[in-house]
Amino acid sequence: MKVIPIHELAAPIHGAATTHIPGAGEAFFDRRGRGLRDLRISVTDRCNFRCVYCMPRAVFDDSYNFLNRRELLSFEEILRVARLFVDRGVKKIRITGGEPLLRKNIERLIEMLARLDGVEVTLTTNGVLLPKMARTLKDVGLQRVTVSLDALDDALFRRMNDANYPVAKVLEGIAAAHAAGLGPIKVNMVVKRGTNDGDIEAMASHFRHSGHILRFIEFMDVGASNGWNMGEVLPSQDIITRIDRLYPLQAVDPNYSGEVAERWRYRDGGGEIGVISSVTQAFCATCTRVRLSTEGKLYTCLFAQHGHDLRSLLRAGADDAAVDAAIAQVWQNRDDRYSEIRTAETAARQKIEMSYIGG
Repeated sequence: MKVIPIHELAAPIHGAATTHIPGAGEAFFDRRGRGLRDLRISVTDRCNFRCVYCMPRAVFDDSYNFLNRRELLSFEEILRVARLFVDRGVKKIRITGGEPLLRKNIERLIEMLARLDGVEVTLTTNGVLLPKMARTLKDVGLQRVTVSLDALDDALFRRMNDANYPVAKVLEGIAAAHAAGLGPIKVNMVVKRGTNDGDIEAMASHFRHSGHILRFIEFMDVGASNGWNMGEVLPSQDIITRIDRLYPLQAVDPNYSGEVAERWRYRDGGGEIGVISSVTQAFCATCTRVRLSTEGKLYTCLFAQHGHDLRSLLRAGADDAAVDAAIAQVWQNRDDRYSEIRTAETAARQKIEMSYIGG
């Protein structure tokens, strides 16, 4: 994994023009005119699942070297970075992992972030720890949760999470989040052709009229361990066609510019679904997301091959102006468009694992 060192982070990227840093409170824009809106923060590289598309057990087994505690950003370091991003226009912070609810005292970090002005704090989880944590998370300021659920068929779901967790545990977590007021809840299903695509209609039927928003995600070539191939990608348009045959759908306008999910609603008022099509319908042109890894690396694309080391800068005693300048240098020289240029060759590149960078 390549990491950009501190002396390169604080100076202009090789071959680029010197970065003009906007004044305090002004927004950043990258080389393609994309602004910053969303900050995703991974708080742990550990997970209690071993999902086949994210942390396959063949790689992430008992001998895998996860990060130790001193390598992780502290809550205070995360807050410091997050505050700088909010000052530059970030409106939403999503807490990710691994499984973020495994991070000790995660509710304290959420409470700290929720105090930042004008920002929505959300969290993505596999849901199994929500029954005992949802109420506390809501009380400290978490606003919404997104829960991963890849099948309703219990045997299939156990095979996909490869940790023997039943569907009932996730549904219990969704119910707990709903009862705590952490909604509207989004339910994410990663669809692999030939694996769980037979459960698409069952998932749609189950979550109709529930008040939750089911989203279907195309199987992506994140990382290098999930054995991705294009033959296992079911285009989101096929998913919409299949559901529309059962329950007629109508397209809905996005909530905001840069929203990753294409929205659809049931014509009979049964609710809403979404599709995320980063393989077949790239949305790089409107991407407003940046990712902070568990150990303080900054990534400007989910499919990145290298990160930019903020932790060293923080722990070397840099002041906020220096950290802000480093962040500006990274974002303003960003020109990522991986999904627009994806080929068999690019898909085979060594990339950051999903469990490390967050979704």
